[in-house]
Parts: sequence; structure tokens; C-alpha cells
Amino acid sequence: MSVLLLNGSPHPKGCTFTALSAVAAQLEKNGIETKMLQLGVKPIQCCIACGKCKDTGHCVFNDDHVNEAIDLLRAAEGFVVGSPVYYAGPNGGVCSFLDRMFFLKSAQYAFKPAAAVVSCRRGGASASFDRLNKYFTIARMPVVSSQYWNSVHGNTPQEVLQDKEGLQIMRTLADNMAWLIKCIAAGKAAGVAAPTPEPWEPTNFIR
Repeated sequence: MSVLLLNGSPHPKGCTFTALSAVAAQLEKNGIETKMLQLGVKPIQCCIACGKCKDTGHCVFNDDHVNEAIDLLRAAEGFVVGSPVYYAGPNGGVCSFLDRMFFLKSAQYAFKPAAAVVSCRRGGASASFDRLNKYFTIARMPVVSSQYWNSVHGNTPQEVLQDKEGLQIMRTLADNMAWLIKCIAAGKAAGVAAPTPEPWEPTNFIR
């Protein structure tokens, strides 16, 4: 069993990494393997809605980690996305990354537990948290909760490590995700099948 963690920060060892590392360490204590991808500082191409991925299963742009993330999430049992808070929203790069990762491909991720983690200096965490969770809810991925909203506070990794409640929230999130992953596996072993989706009925708001 494994969980893919996406570090949506340009800083490889910053505050978001510190929060995700707490999640990863607790997942591994629960016997769940982890793999962390980091966005880096290169520009992330936005989705252009070309629709080519409907046929190939991968994005036509191949100069970043999006296609790698697609393959890793297909193989994993869970997903955690972390992002710093920029102007009360997630990093624009991580949103472009997730747009391309999920567009016309999210059926492959259905019923895999997922969670968002955000890192802020002071405010904007709840708005960023809400934005990221929308990727999961539209993909039929069970959203894993913690004991509070999944955020840490601090302007440096050292300050994040002083956020005792925030780090406890990360550990609780990992415990809950590990439990849910194991419950889903036990259900499959007992013959409990995932729900069968109805055929999509797209309805445009036209007059």
C-alpha cells in the first residue's frame, strides 16, 4: 500500500515540505509506503483543454512531473496534495499541475482516499484548503479528514515545527488515511465492490 504526496511549493525543503513530511512519517508508522514529488521552480504549463489525454491517458506536455504523477497515482492507494498559501489560494503552479493531472483522467483515481494540506504564515488557509479539495470531490475520491482543517502555520520550517497543533493535525490525518486505505482493502478482500458509476449526463446551463 502506498500514498503519493505532491509538494506544491517551489521550495523543496520549506514549510509545505515540513508539513507533508509529518504526514509521510506517520503513514509509514502505519505500514503505508510514501512517495513525494516536488513541483520545483520551472514554469508549469496550464491545461489548454485540447482533449488529447482522453485517448492517451497522459498530458501532451511532457516537460514536468504531471505524467509521472498520473502513473504514480494510478498505482497508489492514496493521495495528499500540499501547497503554500498565496493570496488566500493555493500556489498557481499546483493548480495548473492538478488541472492537467485530473482533466479527463480522474476516473482512474476514483475511490482512492485523498487529502489536502496547506501552509500559511497567518491567513488564507481555509480558502486554499477548500480549493484543493474540489479536485477530489469531482473525482469521487473519499476526502480524508483530521481533527481540524489540514493546515500548519509559520513563515519558516522552524516556525512550522513550533506549531504543535498543526503537526498533530498532520499526524491525525495520516492515521485516518492509513485506516481508511486498510478498510477499503479489507472490503475488497471481503467482496465489497466499489459503486458502479451511472453514465454521465452532461447538462449545460443554456437558455
